Amino acid sequence: MAEEHSFQRRLNLFDSTAIVVGSMIGSGIFIVSADIARMVGSPGWLMMVWIITGFMTIFAALSYGELAGMFPKAGGQYVYLKEAYNPLTGFLYGWTLFLVIQTGTIAAVGMAFAKFSGVLIPWISESVVWFSLKNLGFGPLDLGLFTIRQFDLGFVKFGPVQLVAIGSIGFLTWINTKGIQEGKKIQNAFTSGKFILLVLFIIIGLGFAANSSSINLNSLIFWNPMKEGPGGADIPLSGMALIAAIGMAMVGSLFSSDAWNNITFTAGEVINPRKNIPLSLFLGTMAVTILYLLANVVYITVLPVRGEPAGSDIAARGIQYALNDRLGTAAISGVFGIYAVLIMATFIVISTFGCNNGLILAGARVYYAMASDRIFFKKVGRLNNHGVPATGLVIQGIWAGLLCLSGTYGQLLDYVVFAVLIFYVLTIFGLFRLRINRPELERPYKAFGYPFIPLVYILLALAVMIILLIYKPEYTWPGLIIVILGIPVYYLWHKKQKIEDI
Repeated sequence: MAEEHSFQRRLNLFDSTAIVVGSMIGSGIFIVSADIARMVGSPGWLMMVWIITGFMTIFAALSYGELAGMFPKAGGQYVYLKEAYNPLTGFLYGWTLFLVIQTGTIAAVGMAFAKFSGVLIPWISESVVWFSLKNLGFGPLDLGLFTIRQFDLGFVKFGPVQLVAIGSIGFLTWINTKGIQEGKKIQNAFTSGKFILLVLFIIIGLGFAANSSSINLNSLIFWNPMKEGPGGADIPLSGMALIAAIGMAMVGSLFSSDAWNNITFTAGEVINPRKNIPLSLFLGTMAVTILYLLANVVYITVLPVRGEPAGSDIAARGIQYALNDRLGTAAISGVFGIYAVLIMATFIVISTFGCNNGLILAGARVYYAMASDRIFFKKVGRLNNHGVPATGLVIQGIWAGLLCLSGTYGQLLDYVVFAVLIFYVLTIFGLFRLRINRPELERPYKAFGYPFIPLVYILLALAVMIILLIYKPEYTWPGLIIVILGIPVYYLWHKKQKIEDI
């Protein structure tokens, strides 16, 4: 019989908080505010989008703390849903996590890592496509010693950017198969580094890059929301139109603030999980929310919110039309000039690499918990001799790599946010169910502000979901369909389990 291995409790409070912070901070904070600005068109409402997102994130984290205290097991949110509802609900979360939520986020962050690596290493160029499933044509592929022709076949695309993205995912997957100790070393180092760099970015932005003309321009339109209409004319937003714009704009901010719950997946490896997981959730989400708000203060003190797509310089393009949406670069260009591009690219490469390590480390623990319940591949429910679910890590890495070949950052972002919100709402509503149906469970930590804070989160999340269903159906309905498709898959797996038991 093969030797049974067990999880090793090696994650203390600092390590746990590093997973929360590191998994949240990727590249989004330096990019998505441009899209938000195009949707709401004013500094005040740009900040309001991030404020609402911050409150939602912290409210959810405070609610999850109670669940983490009740069920300090590997799998986290999967376990909470299974216990609050039934095994089917837990499976649907794990199914969607694997197909879209975790792997889609890993793919999107991996692509961001590769794209910004291309700023530092010109060979990693988005303009170079070795093959794609589109035109059924051929083009040159120079491999140095020899050249082969490009192969084209459609919606799948492969080139240097995809190669680097997949390579980074593969490398981090391999590192994490070596044990939790190795994974946490990378996490702590990169989280500490990018936290310090983000603080420096804020200090430089507020202290040295602030522009009085931008501040004056933004103050005149602070609470005057606008969207671009036909012919480039600005259309004032009010009433339901403004609410809809805020809801759609929150896709970017919610994505940038997501993955805070990943620490719950690793509960089997956290020291004193009943205490450290709730505390790390609060500390991590609070710290990141403050940093994100301050980063946006930098943007509106350095650049005018409104701009022109064909603006002649950074100020003329404004926040709305920053080149390639790279706001971070635009914000510090006045201080560092041409070196701003390289400095910010280095920062984002570090940030996204650390972010993906946390996502890769945590995600496989959910598949392990599912396999232990016999609703996922049996081998995924085994730990290697380093005490980690290596098979789950590898399967996750392969699927995330395939996702890098298709879709854009924005499409993955939309799919992920809607699917995530479905299960966040279900999980937090599950808190109410457990209070009623299982009052005898030990609750070393009780959700702060219950029932008000959990209820506010549920209502806000439902509002965003409804807006996305109405105004972005091409992205949200596929996410919902993926969840529903998990139902027959669950029953097929359940049937297979019964046959094996006979």
